[in-house]
Amino acid sequence: MSAMTNLYDLSLEALRELVQSWGFPAYRGKQIHEWLYKHKVIAFEQMTSLPVALREKLAAEAKIGNMEQVAEQHSSDGQTVKRLFRLPDNQLIESVLMEYDDGRRTACISTQAGCAMGCVFCATGQMGFARHLTTGEIVEQALHFARQLEREGDRLSNVVLMGMGEPLHNYDHTLEAMHALNDPTGLNIGQRHITVSTVGLVPQIRRFADEDNEFKLAISLHAASDEERSALLPINKRFPIREVIDAARYYVEKTGRRMTFEWALIRGENDTVEQAQKLGKLLQGLLCHVNLIPLNPTGGYDGSPSDPARVQAFQETLDSYGVANTVRVRRGIDIQAGCGQLKTEVLKRKGTHETATA
Repeated sequence: MSAMTNLYDLSLEALRELVQSWGFPAYRGKQIHEWLYKHKVIAFEQMTSLPVALREKLAAEAKIGNMEQVAEQHSSDGQTVKRLFRLPDNQLIESVLMEYDDGRRTACISTQAGCAMGCVFCATGQMGFARHLTTGEIVEQALHFARQLEREGDRLSNVVLMGMGEPLHNYDHTLEAMHALNDPTGLNIGQRHITVSTVGLVPQIRRFADEDNEFKLAISLHAASDEERSALLPINKRFPIREVIDAARYYVEKTGRRMTFEWALIRGENDTVEQAQKLGKLLQGLLCHVNLIPLNPTGGYDGSPSDPARVQAFQETLDSYGVANTVRVRRGIDIQAGCGQLKTEVLKRKGTHETATA
């Protein structure tokens, strides 16, 4: 028996081709697309504009989504919700919705089950890599939150691809998902409201710069020297800082857009004035912005977040070099909102030693 087609994996054109292959007119594919993304239905019987024969064919050959929600947590301030989803092969992935006072509703979604990058302070990196997510599995996470917000009279305004996994390691599916999220006939999220984050895969950063789009790019830096960065992010041994910064400059020159660097502030490790001076010299003159994020602690790493005084000193040092920066408020600390933390907690509660590749 052939596998059921996940309709979220199909573009509008692919949906048209599918229904035509079944003997139905191409415009039925557009109707299905509208039911999936405009009306956000979750069952074929809800697609009332389709003939019964087509709905029966869809029920026999296709499915709407791959994911089953198995856990949900809400932060005490009511502004962050985290969901854990199970995929058909029993992989678990996480997604987070963050609500801000300025009206932004941002979904942080995953692109892989597990991660191959091995960043030492990241709960996902501590799991190891299982597999890439499909385009539909990436998009479906955003749809879950968009559907919830619509019921509340609100809408999903932003998406960041910086959940579980390294998005540019799963380049093709990630980019396809970003275009699906941006599609005016779909969720219609503006390209400048969709951000992809990478630990610094240099060839993919350059490839991304050459794409004709306005999606935003963030690079996780976290240290300003190769020795220190390699200790935190093993990928630095393959793509050292000089190559990462060169790729960042290429991106800015090619696109004319400002890019973001992420810096997790770890007390006594990378939050010193000396580190800030190194970072200031490294980025001086580059059209960029630095997001400073006090570390979100994980069970597999002993580091702790910087205290406010050290954060302020770090900021003031960057300011002296003319490097724009913001301290990002940590969200959902009380619900393990950092990538991979809810999965880890759920597996511990079950008393299992399941790994990301189980």
